[in-house]
Amino acid sequence: MKFTRTVQKIILSTCGLLALLLGLLGAVLPLLPSTPFLLLAALCFYHGSTRLHNWIESLPWVGTQLILWREQRTVTVTVKRFALIYLWVVISASSIFYLTDTFHRLLLITLAIGVTLYLLRLKTLPKKTGDNLIERRNQDKGI
Repeated sequence: MKFTRTVQKIILSTCGLLALLLGLLGAVLPLLPSTPFLLLAALCFYHGSTRLHNWIESLPWVGTQLILWREQRTVTVTVKRFALIYLWVVISASSIFYLTDTFHRLLLITLAIGVTLYLLRLKTLPKKTGDNLIERRNQDKGI
């Protein structure tokens, strides 16, 4: 039984590292989302490696957002604003400079509208509230 649990932890940790890599790529590649992969990485690390899970949650910007998502299913207004601006800058640049046919431009813009609507529907916290929640959580844990 211990062998099976060890193998499961190795598989989950490996999947978490792969998801983290895809999440990092998604931060710079258009239409490859980073957030779902970072959430998947955190979930895999949660079940596979306490050390990796603590590490990903200790990262300054990503960790705070992961904790807020896990505990309250919310994002800060800063993250939402950044995501929307980044999305539309990349989509606009791709549509103008890389795509030549109208169909693919419309497809890309339709996807961007869908992502925008999803992001706008997410529960949002003011940045200070999110920071205060994390600070209180760290004080409670003695960090």
